[in-house]
Amino acid sequence: MKTSLVVSISMMAASAAVAMIAVEAADAATPKLVKKWETEATLKVPESVYFDGKRNVLYVSNIDGEPWGDDKKGSIGKVGLDGKVIAAEWVTGLSAPKGLAVHGNDLYVGDMSELAVIDIEKGAIAKRIAVPGAKGLNDVAATPDGVIYASDSPGKKVYVIKDGKPSVHLDNLQGPNGLLFHRGELYVADGKGVSKVGKDGKLVEVSGGMEGVLDGLEPIADNEYLLSTWQGTIYHIKSDGSNEIVLDTRADKINAADIGYDPAKRIVYVPTFFKNSVTAYEVK
Repeated sequence: MKTSLVVSISMMAASAAVAMIAVEAADAATPKLVKKWETEATLKVPESVYFDGKRNVLYVSNIDGEPWGDDKKGSIGKVGLDGKVIAAEWVTGLSAPKGLAVHGNDLYVGDMSELAVIDIEKGAIAKRIAVPGAKGLNDVAATPDGVIYASDSPGKKVYVIKDGKPSVHLDNLQGPNGLLFHRGELYVADGKGVSKVGKDGKLVEVSGGMEGVLDGLEPIADNEYLLSTWQGTIYHIKSDGSNEIVLDTRADKINAADIGYDPAKRIVYVPTFFKNSVTAYEVK
């Protein structure tokens, strides 16, 4: 009896230790976002941030006026990696600019029913690509060979632009926003989840059940992502498809719009929308 009791207790202790290790491993896998800096509130309703690693600068889309207003009040700002605003209005002449993507020397901006193409070296709009039928372009993603994708949230579509010619890539969605082209595949945040777009155009869910208006999507590890929601949360999507909130600024009424990410330094840049600033967090 005594021997059996000792063995039983030992087995229970071992099980508890294994469980504790499992919990600690899970906790260790959950990133923590540590605030590094916040810009001055001189930006103008910043909706999206793009990290340009080649030029070591951040581009920020400023809506300024109405979120979907065709009013030509919008602009693109430039922010240094130290949090200093280089130019609150670096390029003007936009309406309600949102998603950003860079290919070569061009910065692509989703702006209502067109893509504005900015010559980065000149700091000026080089051309505009009209997207017939688009109701409100939102996020933008670029492939290494220059194919551009743009989500149309109110139109419930995703467009593809090849050689300057737009066409519908995905249709009958719920309200697509965040786009990511990663390792040869397109990801889209739509409704309450994130899906991978198969070669047949069918969506394969990566993670679901998230609350709020899903916004920016960035990869931080193999099959792991950060996803922001406009309301003010950032989710960590794990490799098994589960997700959890790792940043929540809703109580302070601070939004978290379309995020940017520096993979080398593991810094996520969060545009705060109505707070007129960008906040940098280190992902630890």
